Amino acid sequence: MNRRTSWQSVSVYFTASIVGLFAIVPPIWLFISSISTSSQLMELPLKWIPREPTFFRYFAIMFEKGNGSAAIFRQSVFNSTIVAVIVTLVSVSAGSLAAYATSRMRFKGRVEILFTMLFSYMLPPIIILIPLHVIMGNLGLIDSRLSLIIIYCALILPFAVWTLRGFFNTIPPDLEDAARIDGCSRLGAFFRVMLPLSLPGLSATSLLCFILSWEEFLIALVFTSSPASKTIPVAIAEFTHRYQIDYGFMAAGGVIAAIIPVVLSLVFQKGLITGLTAGAVKE
Repeated sequence: MNRRTSWQSVSVYFTASIVGLFAIVPPIWLFISSISTSSQLMELPLKWIPREPTFFRYFAIMFEKGNGSAAIFRQSVFNSTIVAVIVTLVSVSAGSLAAYATSRMRFKGRVEILFTMLFSYMLPPIIILIPLHVIMGNLGLIDSRLSLIIIYCALILPFAVWTLRGFFNTIPPDLEDAARIDGCSRLGAFFRVMLPLSLPGLSATSLLCFILSWEEFLIALVFTSSPASKTIPVAIAEFTHRYQIDYGFMAAGGVIAAIIPVVLSLVFQKGLITGLTAGAVKE
């Protein structure tokens, strides 16, 4: 029995090591490509250690002035941050109220509303691009951060509702009943009891909403055209020129684009794991 258990442990650790290797190699190669010269990137066989590593691409992105691709990318970082933060705040704020209502209240059409929201989230964005473009054009919001915020909120809100609802279902209703007996209204019990107990779920949902809006490409590509509104995924594509592709700058942009989500994931790692596992226990 002990021998079998030891072999199981070895197989589990070996499998985890292989999966971890496949997961960590692409980011490492992305960083190596960002500090390699253009000629080295074209050499065969590929070399994991650049002969002359250079960080000029990062300096160009941070300090270059004018209308070059590097300067546009720096503005896109600011645009993506503004859009992602506002979308996250709106989606989690409105989603928490809607999730609480569908989790605790029983009213006519509740199930239909939930599945309609789920169905809307399952729709491929390309299906609704033309109607959205017409609507935003009539409102004069094409090529603006506000158009991205509105569309992202509409698309991400159902995800936030379903995620938070699963977490609210794990909290015993007796805690709210006790608060209401002590004089709290339903809304007061929500803010004083549910939200403090839901912090892991809120942090996990907030991080996921941030990442969804941070990395979205198709809608940002269609609805933005000027540096004042382009987001990071679109700006990375700007490093593709007419006659050549600047793989080094694309890699540097990819590294910078990944830093903020990775840092946020590490900071909120405990809450993320707790929130995701707790929300999956009970429906």
